[in-house]
Amino acid sequence: MTTTPRNPTTALPGRPPVVDRATWQAARDELLVREKAHTREGDALAAARRRLPMVEFDGAVEVVGPDGPVPFLDLFQGRDELVVYKHMWYDGAPHQGQCEGCTMTTWQLRDTVYLDARGVSFAVLTTGRWDEVASFVEFMGYTQPWYSVRGVEEPVGGAMGYLTCFLRDGDRAFLTYSTTGRGNEPVAGSFGLLDRTPFGRGEAWEDKPEGWPEGSHACWYWRSDADGNATWGPTSRPVPQWTRPGATPVETLGRHGHH
Repeated sequence: MTTTPRNPTTALPGRPPVVDRATWQAARDELLVREKAHTREGDALAAARRRLPMVEFDGAVEVVGPDGPVPFLDLFQGRDELVVYKHMWYDGAPHQGQCEGCTMTTWQLRDTVYLDARGVSFAVLTTGRWDEVASFVEFMGYTQPWYSVRGVEEPVGGAMGYLTCFLRDGDRAFLTYSTTGRGNEPVAGSFGLLDRTPFGRGEAWEDKPEGWPEGSHACWYWRSDADGNATWGPTSRPVPQWTRPGATPVETLGRHGHH
């Protein structure tokens, strides 16, 4: 049986050209040069982070966890390094009304065994009242340490949405690094994988080939309804919540439902 090859210029209208493997490999090798330069610059940035000056603060300041108030130094669990994620919180909001971005980030940090093996502890901090936080943590099935830093000043408390690193030297504590916004992306491996797929994240800001599917607003896929349709509305939840027992559609998210 003889088949007629499809014309690569018309087979996929509005998309990158269809080529033979050798031509693809040449283009891939050219891109690899840029990717390696990006990796080396990332290594240089990491080296610069290790040389940032530090801020000493009172490590005895108390935070509230499942066992009540404990000094911040306890979060190191005897290790010298600590990474925390500062989870935004909306007082009085139901589980589905909590921040979809922080839920997305924290969901991908459920297992930190490799940090532990490297001698780095991990914890989640939030400004919510502990009784509300404890209920949310139980619902989500989180096993990493969570603490309320309500009323605690920076660098332990303060603004949320940050990834922050600390160093301990005996009973002394130091702030070493902090970021927010897209600086949190290394925590979420899904972003790196989506950036390597043909259609990317599906967000409108991305630079795409002419004719590629149009993107939607940033983070449009972080919330969905019970059928998996991305949406912001009274029956939507942060996507990971649909895997939890008791996550059913509701009529209202409360006053913090749209954010």
